[in-house]
Amino acid sequence: MTVPLPTETTRWRCTLCGNLTRFDVTRASKVVEYVHLDLAGEPKVEEREVLSETIESVRCRWCNAVDQVELVDRPGAAS
Repeated sequence: MTVPLPTETTRWRCTLCGNLTRFDVTRASKVVEYVHLDLAGEPKVEEREVLSETIESVRCRWCNAVDQVELVDRPGAAS
C-alpha cells in the first residue's frame, strides 16, 4: 500500500487511534550524492539529488498499526 505524502493543506492521521504526530516511515529512494572525502578518509555528502522516492509503509507509534494512515485536512487550511 502506498501512502501519499502530506501536503501544505493535509496531514497524516491514524485511522485506528487518531494519532496525528508520531509515525515510523519506511522509504525507498534513489539518490545521486557528491561525496567529498577529507585527507583522513572521512566522507561528507556535499550534494544530494533525489531521483525518486516512495513511501513503502507508515506505522503509528502509538498503537503500532501498519498502513492505517489517512490524509486529513490541517486545521485552518483552506479547503
